Amino acid sequence: MAQKTAPTPKLATTSSPIHELLARRWSGRAFDASIPVSHEQIVAMMEAARWAPSCFGDQPWRFIVWDKNSDAAAWQRAFDCLGEWNQKWVKNAPVLVLVTANTLFQRNGKPNAWGQYDSGAAAENLCLQAVASGLMAHQMGGFEADKIRLEFAIPDPFVCMAMIAVGYQADPSVLDDEYKELELAPRHRSPLGEHFFAGAWGKPLGSL
Repeated sequence: MAQKTAPTPKLATTSSPIHELLARRWSGRAFDASIPVSHEQIVAMMEAARWAPSCFGDQPWRFIVWDKNSDAAAWQRAFDCLGEWNQKWVKNAPVLVLVTANTLFQRNGKPNAWGQYDSGAAAENLCLQAVASGLMAHQMGGFEADKIRLEFAIPDPFVCMAMIAVGYQADPSVLDDEYKELELAPRHRSPLGEHFFAGAWGKPLGSL
């Protein structure tokens, strides 16, 4: 039986060399529904998220993981909270993750202005560990936060930040034409100097 050929990664085109792990991270939509994500891979992603930096070491993040291969019913409940546009391609992703952030410091109960920032750092650690494990992770804002809060009894003061689809990359042919076009489009970022400044606002940081 012939083995599947792994899809070609879409490497970032950079003005300076960066680590391959960062260059390979991208938000694809073509997931291989036939290959499960192992429990060991899931734990490794959560462990990577656990070691993200946070203000006062408060660790404001909370993650819920749904693995379609171990609990299809719970995965479906989470899937049903996604927007319709995302559902059309997320249906092939075997793992879904919800990222939430505590709006209060655990240490003293006061407002934590950095909780969402820190939870975003934890989510990016998860995504980079996914790449290191041969997986693809796609973060999404297109979900019904109020619905998922009720469905999974997420307490205040946690805010639902993002959903992440995780799985193995598949050939773009698994996607409908609308999504296939996005999958095959070149990756793009604004020039470095438009968003990164040297010494003063608006003074571009020069490329190499």
